[in-house]
Amino acid sequence: MAFTQFSDQSQGVQLLQRSLARGRLGHAYLFSGHQLETLETLARTLAKTLNCQHPVQTAGVATDCCDACPNCQKIDNDAHADIHWARAESKSRIISVDQTRELSREIQLKPTAGGYKIAIIAGADRLNAQAANAFLKTLEEPPPKSVLILLTTEPSRILETILSRCLRLNFSAESARQLSTEQAIWLQQFSSAAAGEQKSLFGRYRLLDALLQHLTALRARVEETLSARSPLEKYSDAEKDLREKWEEELKAGIEAEYRRQRAEVLLLLQWWLRDVWFWTLAAGEELLHLPQIAGADEVAKRISPRQAEANLSVLEQTQRLLHSNVQEALALEVGLLKLQL
Repeated sequence: MAFTQFSDQSQGVQLLQRSLARGRLGHAYLFSGHQLETLETLARTLAKTLNCQHPVQTAGVATDCCDACPNCQKIDNDAHADIHWARAESKSRIISVDQTRELSREIQLKPTAGGYKIAIIAGADRLNAQAANAFLKTLEEPPPKSVLILLTTEPSRILETILSRCLRLNFSAESARQLSTEQAIWLQQFSSAAAGEQKSLFGRYRLLDALLQHLTALRARVEETLSARSPLEKYSDAEKDLREKWEEELKAGIEAEYRRQRAEVLLLLQWWLRDVWFWTLAAGEELLHLPQIAGADEVAKRISPRQAEANLSVLEQTQRLLHSNVQEALALEVGLLKLQL
C-alpha cells in the first residue's frame, strides 16, 4: 500500500509526509493504534517511501512510494536487505535482549542499496526491561540514514525511557470502524445474543460459548495458514535438528499470530461495549464506533451509565489477564460473567 490509500489515517499520514517534504523525518517513531496489522502496513509504507526507486515527490522530495518497483515489492515480501523486523516469537511472548542486540547490530551496517536502514519492532510493548535497556543506546545514537519504528497497540505498557526517545504518532482514529465481512457477521451474532435477557447463567454461558467457538476457529485457521508456509512442508527430508528448530519456530509463530488476532476480537468487544456506554449516556449515534451493529441500544436500556462504564474496565482487566500465564478459557469466563448486560 501507498500513503494515499490510508484515507482513514489521514492526520498521522499527513504528519509523516510533511516531515518527509521538509527533510525533518525523525530517527525514531512510536506508531500506536488499534490494530497491529495496520501499523505494520504503515511502517512498511514508510520504509518503501524511503527506499523507493520511483517515489512520488513533492518539491523534489520523496513523500510516497510507487508501490510497484523492485524495492517496494521486496519490502512488502519482507525480503529487502535493509529492512529488519523484531517480533515476539518465543513461548513467553517476549521480545528478547538477543533480538534487540541483533537489530542494533544490523542497523549499524551501511545500507546495501543506498537508501535507508529501517528497524521495526512489532509489538514494542512486549520488550522486556533488559531488551528495552539494550536498545536505548541505539535509540539515542542511531547511525546516519536509519529510521527506527516501534509499533504498539498498548503504549501504556512501554517503558518511559523508550517513550521519551521516540516521536509518537497515534493512528487510533475515533471514527466509525470498518469491519471485515467475517467480523461484522460474528459481532452482530454476539450483539444479538447479548440483546436478549441475560438474567440467567445459561444466557451468559451461551455468550461465552459463542466467543470460545469463534476463537477456536480462528486458531485453527492460523495453524493452517502458517503451517502451509513453514519450511516443514517444503523440506520433508531435512535433518532432525533443523526440523526441530522449524517446529519450535512454527509453534511460536502460531501462538504469536493467534494472540494478535485474539486481541483484535477482544478489541471488537471493547468497541461494542463502548457503544453500549454511549447509548446509556444518550450521547448521539454519530459518536458510535459500530453504528452498523444492532443490539447495543437494547443492552443499554437495561443498565446504567455507571454499569456500562464498569463493563469497559472488566474487559480491560480480562485483556491484562490474558497477557499473563492464566488459562484463556478461565480468564474469558470470569470476564464475561462479570459483565452487566
